[in-house]
Amino acid sequence: HLATSLPLPSEGDHLRPRIDLIAFMIDVKSKYSLKNVEDSLAHVDANFFLGKVCFLITGVGRLNFCSIEMNAILKLGEIYCSPVLFCELELEGIRVATAQRLLRMLQICAGHVPGVSALSFSSLMRNSADD
Repeated sequence: HLATSLPLPSEGDHLRPRIDLIAFMIDVKSKYSLKNVEDSLAHVDANFFLGKVCFLITGVGRLNFCSIEMNAILKLGEIYCSPVLFCELELEGIRVATAQRLLRMLQICAGHVPGVSALSFSSLMRNSADD
């Protein structure tokens, strides 16, 4: 399911499926997208930041058109203890690889991968990024 911002509308709450992963998309060419994500973060339950949130940064192939400081984006990942994934949606191979990565993250967050929890997976992502 896609939403342009949070909070989600309250109508239909009883019909909404369980939310296992929230992927916030930020377009490096749009300051508005970063502001929208920052505003939306206030509406996410703190428990989700235990491995069930990631930031997907798009437009990274065009850094010369960047409207957002990369440090601001990386700081979001640090503050919310959530992985930051970079992707260029215009390149099919990268788009497919990113979709597969997000799907695997979703499977883990939904509890469909035996022996791996969202929290342990998130911890592994942070440790590998620090090396």
